[in-house]
Parts: sequence; structure tokens; C-alpha cells
Amino acid sequence: MIKIGILKEGKIPVDERVAIPPMLAKHLNDHDNIDVVVQRSNVRRILDSEYEALGIAMADSLEDRDVLIGVKEVPIDQLIPNKTYFFFSHTIKMQPYNKGLLKAIVYKNITLIDWECLTDVTGNRLIGFGRYAGIVGTYNGFRAIGIREKLFNLKKAYECVDHDELEVEMKKVKLPPMKILLTGRGKVANGSIEVLDEIGIQRVEAEAFLNESFNTPVYCQITFEEYFKHQNGKVFGESYFFEHPEEYVSDFMRFAQVTDFFIAGHYWDSRAPYLLTRQDAKQDSFRIKYVADISCDIYGPVASTIRPSTIENPLYGYDPISEIETDFMNPDSICVMAVDNLPCELPRDASKDFGEMFKRSILPALLNDDKDGIIKGATIVKEGRITKEYAYLSDWITS
Repeated sequence: MIKIGILKEGKIPVDERVAIPPMLAKHLNDHDNIDVVVQRSNVRRILDSEYEALGIAMADSLEDRDVLIGVKEVPIDQLIPNKTYFFFSHTIKMQPYNKGLLKAIVYKNITLIDWECLTDVTGNRLIGFGRYAGIVGTYNGFRAIGIREKLFNLKKAYECVDHDELEVEMKKVKLPPMKILLTGRGKVANGSIEVLDEIGIQRVEAEAFLNESFNTPVYCQITFEEYFKHQNGKVFGESYFFEHPEEYVSDFMRFAQVTDFFIAGHYWDSRAPYLLTRQDAKQDSFRIKYVADISCDIYGPVASTIRPSTIENPLYGYDPISEIETDFMNPDSICVMAVDNLPCELPRDASKDFGEMFKRSILPALLNDDKDGIIKGATIVKEGRITKEYAYLSDWITS
């Protein structure tokens, strides 16, 4: 019998999501060898009563559970020794703010499985909140345009009950001709495309985007080979790029010269060049006025992203000449949306979407003793010992 506990999110600021929504909890309980208990919570957007209505047991303590499932990092003082945890630990890149957390996991003889590391045989991530980051981030970008251009007024995403209400708000979006650029091709970018298509923005290919004028708003999606080029002119090869990103330079300015609204939904390797530098943004030919930086790499590949913004105050301005923050309503500034926890704005929908991915891709591994090694590959710590694949973390936490 696998005794599963669904955690109340304890990290501050509070996160209203949950990894296992009610219908999935019921589905798990329908298996003879799984027993689910949900920790009571006064912060979840999905209410305790919604679990209770489906006959799911509730508890204040999960001490009797074997496997504990959450979303964000579990506070150190809430970690229960000798348990198996699933959550986003944000430790595999040696994030300094979670060094103490990983030390505590080792000390408390815990097994840690990180959602971020659950991948298929080709290395594609199996589960995450990227889709809703893309949806909300793109919506927020249009909301910024509506405010600054005085074209329309959209509710803040978190003020919407759910995705359905967000779609109702999208119908208010009426735009003049403009060019919108989207980077990325994963779950984040796909979420962005859902919004762009819902609003009715025409999609065009890169050549047309760069060279033609349009009397309606259009968008273009690009990826590595369009915005990076080899420094010696070598023909772009994706596998070679992933192995040697330091050999490439940015070719993004040709897009920045014709783009009005930039949606950054890409993955960026710190060894790769910046897409858009501060010097780029100073050029007279630079045209971008709005940036929805969903990837949100601070002081990274997008020059205007100088800090994360918040759900409550999602917008700020970046003055490309002085390189400092300014009022986002300043017409000479780049209006930046860089919220780093976007899925929290639609916690009910994001939780249900995450649960569907769990059911489809992770649950089978739990039920078949992980015959394909999916869970093994995402296990950072096994019973208090950092695993071989993540051995580099051992030196880090003792340094």
C-alpha cells in the first residue's frame, strides 16, 4: 500500500496551487494499493470541502504518510524525516537560496524527487506549470498594452475565477496593427499561442515578419536557429548548439528592429549569448516597447528584465538610455512584465492541468515500480544520500 499525503503549501509568499486536485485524488484512491490523505489548508484556491465532497480523507498532520506530494519547496522546519517527497526543489542549478534546504533533506534521511527532473527517454519534461505561465504571462502583456495605450481595460488575471473568465476578458482586446514576437517552442510558448490565437492574432513566418508590413496585428514564433548564429558562420545545428552554446552570438536585433511586443517564452542556457543587450536597446533602430518576460532570467538574456515583478504589481518601466527602472507609463520606456510565479494567478486551472500530466505520465511509473526509470532519474536524494546523477551537489552543500 502506497500511503500518499497531499501537502498544504507552506512557502511564503503563499502559493494557492496544489499538485493533486480532488478528482485525481479520488482516482488515486480507487486503486487498491494507494491511499490518499489531504492536509487541510486555508491557502489553497481549491477548498478542503471540494476534497471532502468526494470522500477524500483530510488531516492536519501527514506523519503517517510515506509519500508526500507538494508544489513548491517545503520549509525546512516542516520537513518530516524519513519520508519521500515530490516537489520543485530549485536546487539542481545550485541555487544558493536553497542550499540549506538540500542540506536539511540529506540530514533528515529524506528521499527527494524533483518535478523538474521527471523526463521521458528523450529528455523532454513530463510535468510542469509552463502552459499556464505562458497563458497568464501573455495575457498580462496585452493588459499592459491596454493600460498604457488606453485601448481597453482587462482584469488582473488573479481576479478571474478561472480560465473561462480569462477568456471572456480576452474578448475586450482590440489592437491596432502591430508585430508581436514569441520566442520558445515548449509548454510556455504553447500557452502563449493559445492566448494569441484566442484573441485572433494572425500568425506569420519569420521572413514575412521581418520584411513585410501588415494592416492587422500579427505574431511570429522563433527559436534558437533564428535568433542565434555561429560566430564563424557555421550552419546552425541544434545538437551542436546545445553542446557548444558559447560559440554562438545573438542575431536578435534584426527582429527587435521590427517588433512592438516581445513575449519571451524561451529556455536560456547561461553559456549562451544574451538575446538582447543593453547596448542593443539604446540603438535608434530598436523598436520594442512591451516585453512579457515569462522566462524571467534577471540580468540575463533580455536587457530590460532587471528584477522580477509581482502578481500585485506586475509592470515596471525600463529606461534603455539610463538603464534604470522608471514608470511603466513613461512612453520612452520599455514596459516590462516579469512576474516569476505566473501560474499562481490561475491556481485552480493550473492545478488541474498539472494533475492531468501527473495522471498521464507519472502515475504509471508509481504503479509499475518505475520500470522505465522515470522516477529514479528525478531522484536527487535517496534516503539521505545524494544520488550518482546529482553527485555534483554533494560538494556544493559541504562548501
